[in-house]
Amino acid sequence: MANGQWYPPEWPERIRALADGTLTPVAPKRAATVVLLKDTDSAPVVHMLRRRASMAFAGGAYAYPGGGVDPRDDDRHVRWAGPTRAWWASRLGVDEAAAQAIVCAAVRETYEEAGVLLAGPASDTVVGDTTGDDWEADRAALVARDLSFAEFLDRRGLVLRSDLLGAWTRWITPEFEPRRYDTWFFVAALPAGQRTRNASTEADRTVWIRPADAMDGYARGDLLMMPPTVATLRQIGAYATAAEALAAAPERDMTPVLAGAKLVNGELVLSWPGHDEFTKHIPTGGASA
Repeated sequence: MANGQWYPPEWPERIRALADGTLTPVAPKRAATVVLLKDTDSAPVVHMLRRRASMAFAGGAYAYPGGGVDPRDDDRHVRWAGPTRAWWASRLGVDEAAAQAIVCAAVRETYEEAGVLLAGPASDTVVGDTTGDDWEADRAALVARDLSFAEFLDRRGLVLRSDLLGAWTRWITPEFEPRRYDTWFFVAALPAGQRTRNASTEADRTVWIRPADAMDGYARGDLLMMPPTVATLRQIGAYATAAEALAAAPERDMTPVLAGAKLVNGELVLSWPGHDEFTKHIPTGGASA
């Protein structure tokens, strides 16, 4: 492996099945993930977690806190601050109910997996500490889906701070994957007074790392990553502070990136539009380059 690009061994067979019409793509589930940033003296660092090797999807790969949308967040208005649901609907390319659910997923999953909560008692405040037995009980109830995010905010007397998020990019899992996600990537700065922790049962390690260092590890093959993670790190690495990255978010193109596979001169070619570095050439014999 020349680098750390995550590439499941079953992909060539599934790509061939898609090409010859014997594989029917599954519908992608909506999901959200958050690139948490923290300033240091030299450059911003990014919070990443390593998915357990036993995970069915992207096992062993480094990623950001995130996960699927809870359908309950579509149909109940949550306590909300920041840009309106209509604004987010336009920005994310969905209707207002879906926009609320996607933003809720971003905030909820960051809390579930990293212990960081982008919410506060008022529209201009953020909670300073989310540790303690009572907080942990609520977090566990969210993870178990015994508590919806709207109910959690009501119980805590908090409002979701959508203004602390910046929509960055959107990637859709390739059609030949058995587990597919339509994922919106957001950026956010670590709120003052809060700290990250590995609260996820899906991760065995978490790190704060400079994007440049993460990319060096990827290039050496030491850090396994999926193409969306790599692309996002490259983009974030261009900014000197977390505030600069957040300020750039409103101008980011949110056109979905969807990998395509086709048969060319006896080999399968897997490519991501606009991201040539991830192109894979797969001979019909099965090896990849």
